[in-house]
Amino acid sequence: MSDAAFVEWETRVAAVWKIADTLTPQELVRTIDQLACERPVDDPVALFERACARDTAGLEEGAEPLYRAALASAALDPSRRTRASLQLGSTLRHLGRLEESEQLLLATLRRCEAQGAGAPLHDEARALLAFTWIAQGRAVEAAALALETLAPHLTRYNRSTAANARALRGASVL
Repeated sequence: MSDAAFVEWETRVAAVWKIADTLTPQELVRTIDQLACERPVDDPVALFERACARDTAGLEEGAEPLYRAALASAALDPSRRTRASLQLGSTLRHLGRLEESEQLLLATLRRCEAQGAGAPLHDEARALLAFTWIAQGRAVEAAALALETLAPHLTRYNRSTAANARALRGASVL
């Protein structure tokens, strides 16, 4: 598939996601699967999109192997790689595999932080980690992480909110 054809394919996939809320879960999966069939069977972007459709449809068991296959290819662009890692971490939480979810989300967060301030999806990684911590029974740590994440976005009390959140969690900023 040429670059232009791939861009056109991505445009059609994006159009489906724009109307995803109007589709039944089955329609969403079927529509994305039909588009994915236009790509090679091991295409990481198609695998990622198929995983996303199943994830959105609440079919986490079906999403997990597709996320793993897309990530294992090592051919996803950085944005999709981060999204796939975050979404797999969330999927693992839904499947009750909390330790695995936490480890994947922490690794993803470290990669985000290595990119420096303003790294894409940094705050999202922290939010998903907070959900995993809640599921693990670590609600105070989760609330503190959420407050630390919120602090830079406040118009006032940024430093005190961040400091109090760190003290509440008893750890340094992630």
